[in-house]
Amino acid sequence: MTAMRGAAAYGRGAGAYAKVGVESGVMSASPHQLIVMLFDGALASIRKARIHLQDGNRSEKGKAISKALEIVTNGLQAALDAERGGEIAERLDMLYDYIGRQLLAANRHDDVERLDEAERLLSDIASAWREIAPQAQATGG
Repeated sequence: MTAMRGAAAYGRGAGAYAKVGVESGVMSASPHQLIVMLFDGALASIRKARIHLQDGNRSEKGKAISKALEIVTNGLQAALDAERGGEIAERLDMLYDYIGRQLLAANRHDDVERLDEAERLLSDIASAWREIAPQAQATGG
């Protein structure tokens, strides 16, 4: 029983430490780095959803897809600045909307191909975003 309590306490402690690490990373991140973190989170959630889908764990698949959708719509899409971003922001808005619809359909129909499509598109955008990192740092963004 003591070993079980010790393991549980360790698990809570490790979870709290990880949360503090993430929060510290967010607090010290530049706006550009925050977007990279959003991409990473969405992509990780899609990968988790795929694993849960393949394992037949519909509940966890749904949670992972919901988390990815939340990041795409309330993180990446909400961060777009139509005024400053112009046509690029408009196109990204449409792309994020499409990705969101792919995620919803993947969840509704247990469709791995739609998950793959959402992941591929997000990976492509994330890759381009990472490439502009030196420019963003030089301009303070």
